[in-house]
Amino acid sequence: MKETSESRFKSWQPHTRDFMDCIFCKIVKGENPSYKVHEDKDFLAFLDTNPLNPGHTLIIPKKHYRWIWDIDNLGEFFEFTRKVAKALQKSMNTEWVVCDSVGMLVLHAHFHLVPRFKHDGHREFLDSKAVKNIPKEEMENIARKIRGSF
Repeated sequence: MKETSESRFKSWQPHTRDFMDCIFCKIVKGENPSYKVHEDKDFLAFLDTNPLNPGHTLIIPKKHYRWIWDIDNLGEFFEFTRKVAKALQKSMNTEWVVCDSVGMLVLHAHFHLVPRFKHDGHREFLDSKAVKNIPKEEMENIARKIRGSF
C-alpha cells in the first residue's frame, strides 16, 4: 500500500497508545536513566543521548502531554526553558542556542535546546544526521557543568 500524507499523519497520532510506554514518562519516573541538568516540580531538563552538539538538552513537562500547546502552565514551561537556555549559554560558552520542537519520534511534548558553535558541522539549520558520539564520562561532565550554571 502506497503511503500518503494522510496515512503518515495518522501514524503520528497516539491513537490508543499506552502512555506507560513513553520513554520520557519513564525518565520522569526514574525507570530510565538520564543526565539531568535541571528540574522543578513540573518540568525536567536532561541531555539528549543522541546529541547534535555537546550540551544538547531536552525540556519536558513531567506530566504527559502530547503537544507543547496542550501544556496547562505553558508560560511556566517557557520560563523554565529560558532558564535552561541561559545556563547553556553560560556553561557552553556560546550565545547561540537553538530551540526546536518537533515531536514526531517521541509523543511527549518537548523542546530541544542545542548550543551552537563555530564549525559545529551544521549550517544555518541543524542537521539531524550530524549526531555527536560523546562518551558517558563526558556526558556526565557536561551535565554537571550545566547544573553548576544555575
